[in-house]
Amino acid sequence: WDSNGSFHQPSAFLMMGIPGLEALHPWISIPFCALYLAALSGNCVILFIIRRTPSLHEPMYYFLSMLAVTDLGLALCTLPTTLGLLWFDVRRIAFDACLAQMYFIHILSFIESSVLLAMAFDRFVAISHPLRHPAILTRATVLKIGLAIVLRGMVSLLPIPFLLKRLSYCGRTELSHSFCFHPDIMNLACADIKVNVFYGMIILLSTVGMDFVFIVLSYILIIRTVVSLATKEECLKALNTCVSHICAVLVFFIPMIALSMIHRFGKNLPPLVNTLVAYTYLIIPPALNPVIYSIKSTHIREALLRALCRKRG
Repeated sequence: WDSNGSFHQPSAFLMMGIPGLEALHPWISIPFCALYLAALSGNCVILFIIRRTPSLHEPMYYFLSMLAVTDLGLALCTLPTTLGLLWFDVRRIAFDACLAQMYFIHILSFIESSVLLAMAFDRFVAISHPLRHPAILTRATVLKIGLAIVLRGMVSLLPIPFLLKRLSYCGRTELSHSFCFHPDIMNLACADIKVNVFYGMIILLSTVGMDFVFIVLSYILIIRTVVSLATKEECLKALNTCVSHICAVLVFFIPMIALSMIHRFGKNLPPLVNTLVAYTYLIIPPALNPVIYSIKSTHIREALLRALCRKRG
């Protein structure tokens, strides 16, 4: 502990694994390893295919590349501490390292939310204004959108580590997960956390919350456009281009909303529920998104098959 008058700051926090199943951590690590391997290899394959296939150099796949990079970052943020705890029972994480991990986890989550919104906008323009799509979403425009997404996440979350460092901690050092999460750290403080709660809620609602609202609005407009199409075949073809994105949105937003609600209102829920939702939120989307897009995207699937055939040849 570092003490300065009435100010107390722990030198480290203690991370938690799966509550009640600590003896089974070596076995539990097997599915976790499989998910991390799927996330790392799947997203690397997506990036490799898009880079090597000129026909995929268009806005939809540029945004998919951003999503893959973000998912790689999320997986790499939690992999060392999660597998370190499950394999070697390494529970200790330094205070500053915890704040750094928390900052990057939240930044990447916000970036993923924004990328999903950009992909929804791309689908809206492609379906509602197909002739204007190349002129609206040029390569330069996509690059500007990507930079704006990164800057929004970095700037909006920059105060969070400093707001946590100003708090006084007095005894409890056990986190609820094998990674650092803002509400989790905040609740260990014995000082007034109203500023942290208020700022966290405002940022969450003004970024991820607004992203989700605009995604829903995009699909309302897409459905209205699709309904006006002449034939049923055209309608189904247009909607089919959105299936992968809809799945990615659901896989990301449902666990994220559930975890936010649990941290704020689910104090009486069993710890195991909180832990499972947290792992679902941070590990499942990076592992599933490459699978979703490989299965539903004909272009990705064909490019993958061509790459495999060239290797065999």
